[in-house]
Amino acid sequence: MEVNTPKIEESWRIALQKEFDADYFKKIKAFLVEEKKKAVVYPKGNDIFNAFNLTPFNDVKVVIIGQDPYHGPNQAHGLCFSVLDGVKFPPSLENIYKELCKDLGYPFPKSGNLTSWAKQGVLLLNASLTVRAGEANSHQSIGWQKFTDAVIQKISDEKNGVIFLLWGGFAQKKGSKIDASKHHVLTCGHPSPLSANKGHWFGNKHFSETNRLLQQMGKTPINWKID
Repeated sequence: MEVNTPKIEESWRIALQKEFDADYFKKIKAFLVEEKKKAVVYPKGNDIFNAFNLTPFNDVKVVIIGQDPYHGPNQAHGLCFSVLDGVKFPPSLENIYKELCKDLGYPFPKSGNLTSWAKQGVLLLNASLTVRAGEANSHQSIGWQKFTDAVIQKISDEKNGVIFLLWGGFAQKKGSKIDASKHHVLTCGHPSPLSANKGHWFGNKHFSETNRLLQQMGKTPINWKID
């Protein structure tokens, strides 16, 4: 089977060409071909690299790291924590919005679609880019972890002043190779109810702090408001 470079935004294609040419990435693609013969995979193929296509490498200002795509129908569309318009908010997204509203005084959003953040330079990166329907973390060992480690490393090495929002132990471990001497790393508990209800999420003020840091660096702040 011939394995081609996936359709991905040009600046990312150039930045990640070494990964796309690697044997492990070819195995990811071969696995997904076989997986789709026997199971439903989320998100749909055209959305797997949505985070990259909406936030070109040259535009990345903020990185939020999630674990893997939502595994329910009509939820995942390639952006961590985000769901399409009209889809019920998952609990973690609900808590993200509660903190957003408390931090910035916004009304509670009607949509769970975070595309507007992505278009402003917020890379909404899941550590695994696919999942089998109904089975959380089912694709975490197929090679995606290595790929997204390379993405984080590339951003850390080649950019300056990126703000990484690492929510929960998994994201913090995933971001362990970030060069904190040239980037800003903000950490707190995960927004899932299990963590948030223990006091590890609410009150982190990461949205206002991100904008304060961007303005301090002379960059345009993020309009976090979801209409």
